[in-house]
Amino acid sequence: MHYRNLGGAGVKVSSLCLGAMTFGEADEKSFMHKVGSDESTAHAVLDRALDKGINFVDTADVYGQDGLSERVLGNWFEQRKTRDKMVLATKFRFTMGDGPNRSGASRYRIVKCCEDSLRRLKTDRIDLYQIHMQDITVPEEETLRALDDLVRAGKVLYIGCSNYAAYRLMDSLWLAKTQHLARFITLQAQYSLISRDIEREHVPLCRTNGLGILPWSPLAGGFLTGKFEQGKPPAADTRLGMKTERFSRYDLPRNWAILDAVRAVAAEVGSTPAAVSLAWLLAKPQVTSVIFGARTIEQLDANLAGAELALSPKHVEALDKASALDLGYPYAFIAATQPAW
Repeated sequence: MHYRNLGGAGVKVSSLCLGAMTFGEADEKSFMHKVGSDESTAHAVLDRALDKGINFVDTADVYGQDGLSERVLGNWFEQRKTRDKMVLATKFRFTMGDGPNRSGASRYRIVKCCEDSLRRLKTDRIDLYQIHMQDITVPEEETLRALDDLVRAGKVLYIGCSNYAAYRLMDSLWLAKTQHLARFITLQAQYSLISRDIEREHVPLCRTNGLGILPWSPLAGGFLTGKFEQGKPPAADTRLGMKTERFSRYDLPRNWAILDAVRAVAAEVGSTPAAVSLAWLLAKPQVTSVIFGARTIEQLDANLAGAELALSPKHVEALDKASALDLGYPYAFIAATQPAW
């Protein structure tokens, strides 16, 4: 396992981050819609991940009903005495509980969410506390000041954001600088060979401001594992097979062409499409750690290969071309004049 600085911070994290979204058997009302592993299986996956060098785990209060994923993690920390062996990331923002303040990023709610997460996780600190999505109903300064207070109190060590528009992220960084507040050090965003939209604005922004990118859904919901075939319905026991409308988002000529390129590279390097897809992201200089999910030890082991696979420049270029993003205006106009952009 390789380790990298968490964005511009000094703490080092494994190049693969274990996503805990599927930890705990969830019901139909939960974020995961009955796609999960029981607590004993989740703990076995965590044990294996730690044994293989993963020291970074990411969850959120909404993963599983009533904070189920956080509670599963908290029990593992307590039973295995592993809290200080892991860099712990969690998130707040989406709906938890009832009432008019059941969601959002107000000071009132952030403080409550943090205290609730600390209790469920059975810990005295959150290493990376992330806002799950921007809240356009709350001034960014209010959100930052609440997070800054938590950092000063020692309940949170670093802060990050997820699913932010580029303009809002830049505004946040400027406020943090001018108001002397804790600043975001990471951006958690959807990023894969299939979804490269953040390369228009977010990647250059993060590069200029020293933020590390934490890609989520790096395998495009499982599409890039290579277990699907064009013209054939997905197996019913797969995530894409459970929701036909999800599969239809990927069942496009561009995406099958990308998958063909991934399979070709995998054959050349003697690896799997999943490992190649993860390695492509890890070859991107602004990526700190790639978040992947594993409901079983077998899934975990299959993805670990991505951390050890170093793609050649030739293979990275081939995948870049196969998955090339339609930049649109004004990005294509700029790139035509300054290709290095």
